[in-house]
Amino acid sequence: MLHSFVTVLKPFIDTRGQNREAMRPKKTILCVDDNEQVLSVRTFLLETKGYRVIALQSPHDALEAISHSLPGSVDLLLCDLVMPQMDGNELVRRAKQMHPTLPAMIVSGTVAAYDRAGRADAFLPKGACSPAELLERVRILVARKRGPRKMSLPVPPATGLNATASAAAS
Repeated sequence: MLHSFVTVLKPFIDTRGQNREAMRPKKTILCVDDNEQVLSVRTFLLETKGYRVIALQSPHDALEAISHSLPGSVDLLLCDLVMPQMDGNELVRRAKQMHPTLPAMIVSGTVAAYDRAGRADAFLPKGACSPAELLERVRILVARKRGPRKMSLPVPPATGLNATASAAAS
């Protein structure tokens, strides 16, 4: 199964209420779970919060999608721990071999499985956490991937010959 990745842009309204041409890209989450019902609910939850979700039921399909993606085009790998053929920990390990900076979160139905989820950046037990907690963890991991916001430095006032030349031109 071959997937192509396209960045989706959405317009935003500036503080003066004018619609600008500037666009803000949605964050892309690769969501993997062998349980179709859980995957559907999680996809709906993330999409209603504005994320672009690539939902897959197979870890092998997820690895194929990651291998065909450009680094940085997927903002988070969110997967189940216990899946047939390959567990979530192995999926995260292989995904990070291809894209080392890709954040990953593993969810599992059993809290006792936490020690098996050592490759992920975060672990959440299914059913033991609220949707709000899941969304907050996703937000934090996506923000961590982006890194801190860059601060713009103030422009120093013109001095010397340039200041004299611009004053004379006025």
